Amino acid sequence: MIESKRALLWTAVFAILVAFSVPWFLWRNATVVAGLPVWVWWHVGWMAVTAAVFRVFATRAWGIGIEEGA
Repeated sequence: MIESKRALLWTAVFAILVAFSVPWFLWRNATVVAGLPVWVWWHVGWMAVTAAVFRVFATRAWGIGIEEGA
């Protein structure tokens, strides 16, 4: 039962990562920071967040929901 709750938690985490990967709230925003548009910085930062979350997933939860074959 605990593994199914952990699987649901990780599913929610990855759904949030996917939902915010496209910065729809920055569309039509022409702000430039350090020579690049803000949406580019959003993607750079979001890739760092995604990499950190995947590292935590790989070290703590790899294999949740995967059962050995019979």
